[in-house]
Amino acid sequence: MLALAGCSHLGGGKLGGAAETGQASYYADKFEQRKTANGERFDMNALTAAHKTLPFGTRVRVTNPRTGKSVVVRINDRGPYAHGREIDVSRAAAI
Repeated sequence: MLALAGCSHLGGGKLGGAAETGQASYYADKFEQRKTANGERFDMNALTAAHKTLPFGTRVRVTNPRTGKSVVVRINDRGPYAHGREIDVSRAAAI
């Protein structure tokens, strides 16, 4: 599981500049090549993520406040379904 993460929606429109803070986790390897909610195959080496409400294709910067490292991911799936988590990222994004 990742540490507390800050998420910023990139781009213009209603989502531009919005931010959330909460728990993030990453997909386990068992999901590799399964279909995501938008119909793509899950690729643990791609910079993608699952979010409950953001539109598919939205790009989100996820930051780990413990390390200061951040990565931009593209929303292509729905979730997370674990209580208390805001976003699930691919394994590549979690490293």
